[in-house]
Amino acid sequence: MKIGGIQRLSLLDYPDKTCCTIFTVGCNYRCPFCHNASIICNSVPENGILQEEVIEFLKRRKSLLDGVCITGGEPLLQDQLESFIREIKSLGFLVKLDTNGSLPKKLKQLIETGLVDYVAMDIKNSPDSYGQTIGINNYNLDPIKESVDLLLSNIVPYEFRTTVVRQLHTSKDMLAIAQWIKRAEHYYLQNFVDSGDVLESGLSGFSREEMQDFQELIRPIIPSVELRGI
Repeated sequence: MKIGGIQRLSLLDYPDKTCCTIFTVGCNYRCPFCHNASIICNSVPENGILQEEVIEFLKRRKSLLDGVCITGGEPLLQDQLESFIREIKSLGFLVKLDTNGSLPKKLKQLIETGLVDYVAMDIKNSPDSYGQTIGINNYNLDPIKESVDLLLSNIVPYEFRTTVVRQLHTSKDMLAIAQWIKRAEHYYLQNFVDSGDVLESGLSGFSREEMQDFQELIRPIIPSVELRGI
């Protein structure tokens, strides 16, 4: 496992649970607004953490944490992810996986073997704007559509979420996303916040009122839509 860092306590990353958050290294996307730009290349930073260190930390937190959130980068790129999660599960923790949905077969395997208890999948933009948003021209959306359909089948508790960026998202995009995932039980709009560790400078989020307008635009299609980061 290539691990770029760990947040030892989070009350936000796993709904209704206390967790730690593990950041895996490497991603197959190049989203200009990525807030973890320093770990999306495939090299472990100097402050990287060994898998054994994470397991030892978790052993000391068995009575204090409910679960572990594994995020990235894109965790499903990690060859040792399944065995790593098995170690975590053996300690009694719930596991939440954050993914961009680009590797549906690996996602399905983890879910069907009971290794993942909750999935958060990023919906980067409307189908027509996907390639631009992830930094890959002429991107084939078939794997994303497969992952969306998998989660919409309610095979595991899940959420969809979109980080909304002024320079990349329009009302038309938001409506197209809502129509695409209209059977979603949980959908979150996350306002972009510049972490200082992004691939492209000059990006910005929306005002609270504008985010609420997006929410109201989507609500007739996805009644459960909620806002984050405002």
